[in-house]
Amino acid sequence: MTTEVAFASRYDLRVKLVRDVLKENTKLSDTACQALAVQLLHTMDTIPEQMR
Repeated sequence: MTTEVAFASRYDLRVKLVRDVLKENTKLSDTACQALAVQLLHTMDTIPEQMR
């Protein structure tokens, strides 16, 4: 008996977290929330650590 475990990277988990927050607090579609989550994380990741 084998159990298949789906791998989720830390980045994927962060995108899902942001996407879920956007879905709960806006009227955006799932696709729009996903795209905005990716864009937000990219922007936050490019901000220098000292400024965060």
